[in-house]
Amino acid sequence: MWRPTGPEELALVEASGWTAWPPRLPEQPIFYPVLNEDYAVRIARDWNVPASGAGYVTRFEVDAGFLERYPVRRAGGETILELWVPAEELAEFNRHIVGRIEVVREFHAPA
Repeated sequence: MWRPTGPEELALVEASGWTAWPPRLPEQPIFYPVLNEDYAVRIARDWNVPASGAGYVTRFEVDAGFLERYPVRRAGGETILELWVPAEELAEFNRHIVGRIEVVREFHAPA
């Protein structure tokens, strides 16, 4: 799985020891991991960078059996696929992460 993220969320992931996503804010009722790196890159580069000056693409694994409870959602084109994890289920989702969350790409606003 991949997750595009900005610097504030990434700092919280780092504080967890790279093992968990932080709780959602009240205005964030859904956690959206995505299913392909290209989609994650587009969000990190085209949305996170303008919004916060930097965007990161993270990669992580989740127990496949656990993920079966979340249908794949198409959020646009054929490759724009994501899962919708309700905020109240994020702690359980985190318990099913296998290994560590890692940063695989990063983008920064021009200096």
